[in-house]
Amino acid sequence: MGDRWQTVKVACVQAAPAFLDREGSLEKAVRLVDEAASKGARLIVFPEGFIPAHPVWYHFHAATSRIALEMAKELAENSVVVPGPVTEILGQAAARHGVYIVVGICERDHVNPGLLYNSQLFFGPEGNLLGKHVKIMPTVGERLVHAPGFGDTMRVIPTEYGPIGGLICGEASNPLAIFALASQGARIIAVSWPNHFSKNEHTMRDVILMASRALGYRANCFVLSAAGLISDAMRRRLPLTGEDEVFLSKPGICGGSVIVDPHGNIVAGPLGEEEDILLAQIDLGEIISAKLVHDYAGHYNRPEVFTLVMNTNRPRLFEERASRPSGAVREVVEPWPAEATAFHEGEDLSVQDRTNIEKGGHCSP
Repeated sequence: MGDRWQTVKVACVQAAPAFLDREGSLEKAVRLVDEAASKGARLIVFPEGFIPAHPVWYHFHAATSRIALEMAKELAENSVVVPGPVTEILGQAAARHGVYIVVGICERDHVNPGLLYNSQLFFGPEGNLLGKHVKIMPTVGERLVHAPGFGDTMRVIPTEYGPIGGLICGEASNPLAIFALASQGARIIAVSWPNHFSKNEHTMRDVILMASRALGYRANCFVLSAAGLISDAMRRRLPLTGEDEVFLSKPGICGGSVIVDPHGNIVAGPLGEEEDILLAQIDLGEIISAKLVHDYAGHYNRPEVFTLVMNTNRPRLFEERASRPSGAVREVVEPWPAEATAFHEGEDLSVQDRTNIEKGGHCSP
């Protein structure tokens, strides 16, 4: 009989958030999970920064302008602490339907209220938070509010459908980030995209299609690209000039959610600018046929020529050090609980931390 690969129905949510409104965006996310699950989806992917918003105002407003500073403050006030009440509700939505969810959020550090990250959260069908990915390099204006992530969250998430990876916007074109996930066996990569790009770039829809097809082909995996949209509330608050208003109303600057197979072919989409849920039944066996030809993270590469080294240590800005009376052993005290930091599926963090301390290094996140 041999092995048989699964088929699974997947979904990309294309929608606008309740702009800078955490509770409103959360309520909308739960409703969209309910809708996608009712249509048979088992894996549901949301856009970048869906809860509560992505900082797209920096395309129009100077960093130190009163309007930009006020919206940045609102972003911080409405951002998500992980874990916390928002993750509890999202987990309940996943468990209610027995589905996997990948949600783009603006994450706030639970100690420092001004430390924000651009993150994806992964929930399992039992409602547990399986892990997260933090964007390793914020793009352009994002850098004014988002701190970069580190290699500790550039990991695949084990699921019943095989390893699933996450990338955010520009990371979908980063060759090393792609190779890192492909090397870990990613069968599906969920890509979260913002509401729109700036006036001076390619249209977001063109970039999503180009990057998604290339990503699927190079990583031999299915790609689920979920794009944000621009709401009427955003069109009222974002513009600085009449030219900005024209741009935000221009057809084709947002949307474009698409599902791509491991050969780089389009399975579903791209969507237009409508709020919708893009659905597709995917056959994971297609990964095998793609890898048999060009497996860039496997037989079609040369490890004695090319090697990628990924640093998964997370640097710490602050740590407490105290010596025992003998002065022979140095202790490292966690400045915050380990459970409030990154998630590593299947790892015993206490053992890992103890090993790192004995080597004179830092605790893992």
